[in-house]
Amino acid sequence: MHTRSLFAVALLGLVLVAPSASAQSAGGTLAKIKAAKAINVAYSPDSLPFSSKTASGDAAGYSIDICKRVIAQIGRTVGDPNLKVNWIPGSVSERLQMIASGRADLECGNTTVTQTRLANVDFSGLIFVDSGGFLIKQNAGIRGATDLGGKKIAVLKGTTTEIRLNEVLRTRLVNATIVPIAAAEEGIAMLEAGTADAYAGDKIKLVGLVATSKDPSIFILLGDDLSLEPYALALPRNDSDFRLEVNKALTQIYATADIEQIFGQNLGRLGRPSGLLAAMYLLYAIPQ
Repeated sequence: MHTRSLFAVALLGLVLVAPSASAQSAGGTLAKIKAAKAINVAYSPDSLPFSSKTASGDAAGYSIDICKRVIAQIGRTVGDPNLKVNWIPGSVSERLQMIASGRADLECGNTTVTQTRLANVDFSGLIFVDSGGFLIKQNAGIRGATDLGGKKIAVLKGTTTEIRLNEVLRTRLVNATIVPIAAAEEGIAMLEAGTADAYAGDKIKLVGLVATSKDPSIFILLGDDLSLEPYALALPRNDSDFRLEVNKALTQIYATADIEQIFGQNLGRLGRPSGLLAAMYLLYAIPQ
């Protein structure tokens, strides 16, 4: 084939491909939301103080307040400030599956960013940084993770804490029994009943569970840090336009008094943001 013919074929290929590429860029999550006049949001119903389902059936918490401002930004972008919001409750694995399958457009909870999860979903900028730890009873006689040998440790199944717990126990040569549970309240109930000796989870979430337990005074947190947990909002993969709008909203929150209000309302009883968290807010306030 002559050089001129090769150029013609290549040019024809570009003409044929171009409409497809253009159609793809014109679509995406924002177009889907605009057409539906609604946004589907997966959230955790049992992750106080980040995300929970109230007695009246509403979604509430630190992450939810952030998501509401993100949703407002998305509404302005698609030209519909009164978007209908469909809140869909689910466990962390269910929420990530909703995003990966397209059932949900945005995920709000206390979801840790991991490389494994990034294979299936994208994430926004960080919204919180926490550490994992152990909740025990005051009279358990346990002073640290090394005292957990021969004990039963409850942990939410399918979480990064479960993975990290197995690693920590193995590296520290602690022979404990891990008891996977389906809901956060089960861990507190097992501690109260004596069917578990410790409950492993994100520390601030554990504090939230203690605050709503029958007798908060009987529980303490061990000093050991089990893991570092960077939280973010899970998003559909390969949709940079949507991710940009989400991160624009986060910047607006972090660069104004909004974050003070959100933190104070949901986490203020725990004190001021840590130095690490304050630095995170600064770093994820992306300049123009």
